[in-house]
Amino acid sequence: MKGFTAALLVWSLLSLSRSSHKAWPTHTVCRDGNLEVLYQSCDPLQDFGFSVDQCSKHLKPNLNIRFGIILREDIKELFLEVALFNKGSSILNFSYPICEEDLPKFSFCGRRKGEQIYFAGPISNPGFEILQGEYQVLLELYNENHFTVACANATIICS
Repeated sequence: MKGFTAALLVWSLLSLSRSSHKAWPTHTVCRDGNLEVLYQSCDPLQDFGFSVDQCSKHLKPNLNIRFGIILREDIKELFLEVALFNKGSSILNFSYPICEEDLPKFSFCGRRKGEQIYFAGPISNPGFEILQGEYQVLLELYNENHFTVACANATIICS
């Protein structure tokens, strides 16, 4: 988690230092009566696309997503770090290997810099209900050399 904390600090400093620069647009992942999920790329050099098929505060165990990006780094290995906050307090931090050298879980594992990733399909996650409130989520995809592949600041608003 030290690397993730350092990444959060670096992201904060970069955000402050580029405050005069135009930020990436805020994208809507989904919007339904009781739930709205928005995100903005926190990578100063690249934006990406992400959406989900289901927008419900009752999250099902298999969620269909779409994700697209052009790689700025090779991804022999790929990891996801997630930090969830509510009212400035940390609620959850976890790391998940998406691509491991000896155990590629997706067809895009092993792609090279300059290639495109487009994934559309189900991902497994624990089914749960999103509780009422506003949550901030920092997501980072990074490779085996700890180079950022993609990162996002997301906001989840559930009423």
